[in-house]
Amino acid sequence: MCEPSEKVIALICAYNEAKYIRKIIEGTLKYIKLVLVIDDCSTDNTSEEVKKTDALYIKHDVNKGKGCALKTGFSYFIEDKYDAIVTLDGDGQHDPDEIPALLEGLKKYDIVIGTRNKFGTSMPLIRIFTNFSCSLIVSILAFTWIQDSQSGYRAIKYEVLKDISLVSGRFNLESELLIRAGRRGYKIGAVPVKTIYGDETSKMHPIKDPLRFIGLVFRSLFWW
Repeated sequence: MCEPSEKVIALICAYNEAKYIRKIIEGTLKYIKLVLVIDDCSTDNTSEEVKKTDALYIKHDVNKGKGCALKTGFSYFIEDKYDAIVTLDGDGQHDPDEIPALLEGLKKYDIVIGTRNKFGTSMPLIRIFTNFSCSLIVSILAFTWIQDSQSGYRAIKYEVLKDISLVSGRFNLESELLIRAGRRGYKIGAVPVKTIYGDETSKMHPIKDPLRFIGLVFRSLFWW
């Protein structure tokens, strides 16, 4: 295996992920030398598990949502001028061993999304339908086809995040990034990753977050 990259930072957003977070960090450190964990005010033992590793750790004083956690990590990334950032979740759904494939994709694209094959897996049908619908809408708004817009497993070049201002605070930030990047002409690609769907529970609110997505869609109609 090659030496861990010093020009890339890994960003893991976590909220009550004590069960998985240490394993995810240790797996990521095999490929990326600097791992930054943004703890969105977890109430379990997430902080204790992170502190057993070599990851950098920042904790929000209050729960602000995944979008704000990502923006906290992006600010650190932009300030220190790494070449690229890899984002992955702390709930065990993203396999760190697939990081090299995402980084390889950056030779051709500005954003690389770890795209899941959802059919024939344990992913619930309602999640498959929601994912397809959201991906179709985001693709239309971004002017480019995006097969899995809801995947948070991504590699992103420095120039993209330096150039784009993001305003969303929760899960919509990931869609906002793709829409703004696509409209600015950045190349968005994909690499296949495993679909890992176990006993973790979704942190999305069944009513509020879909309404926020609808709001994002309407706001994006006025972006240029």
